[in-house]
Amino acid sequence: MTDRPPFTFAAIGIVRSPYADKALLPRQPDPAIAGTVELLPFPGVDDAISDLASFTRIWLVFVFDRAGHYRPRVQPPRSDVRRGVLATRSPHRPNPIGLSAVELLRVEGRVLHVAGLDILDGTPVLDIKPYIPYADAFPEAGSGWLDARDPIPPWTCAWSPAAEEARAWLETRGVDLREPIERLLALGPTPHAYRRIRKHQDHMRVAYKEWRVDFEAGDDRTIRILAIHTGYRPAQLHADPSREDLALHRAFCRREP
Repeated sequence: MTDRPPFTFAAIGIVRSPYADKALLPRQPDPAIAGTVELLPFPGVDDAISDLASFTRIWLVFVFDRAGHYRPRVQPPRSDVRRGVLATRSPHRPNPIGLSAVELLRVEGRVLHVAGLDILDGTPVLDIKPYIPYADAFPEAGSGWLDARDPIPPWTCAWSPAAEEARAWLETRGVDLREPIERLLALGPTPHAYRRIRKHQDHMRVAYKEWRVDFEAGDDRTIRILAIHTGYRPAQLHADPSREDLALHRAFCRREP
């Protein structure tokens, strides 16, 4: 790449999504996940977005600004071997540029409301193009190595009584851990670049936001979830009792089974 002249681009917008950590990103877009693209005041922005609201879907061309370095071969979550990066959607590309088709819900001034996001919060957007079904959709196209149905079969999760009690307690207080934890572990129990899994004592532990979930893996591709813990140390929980963001974690540690 050193023989090629560099190009310089300026962002035209910023993505606002629920995903602050790349470990939490879904492997494929989730239609239920909504967010916005906040357009920056680049020259002629108001004229540039005229007529955009008439489209149902748009392409977002963005920068993988937190992707790390280029890797010619990567191991995708659904592959048991390393693949050429250009045959994957890995962010570790020769140029860290991403492309995502999202649903355009509405346009309010310079804010685009979109759904189906799989992009980190704060990601710079380089360009926006309308999605045109007759030109952009090819249902008969082959999917390369992904044509092999589920190259890695998903793992299933079984919750122990103690873990289920803790999960239900959190759910009544607005924290749903079942779906994200089962999604993270469906790809297996081993550490991976996209999942915060590590050895912990005599079992494994996965991190999800401020929570830690202990589990063990069986020979039948079943993961037994053992317990849920706060991700904060006792000293952190009690250093400042006035911190309301830690109130749920303190109550979780005090709860009666």
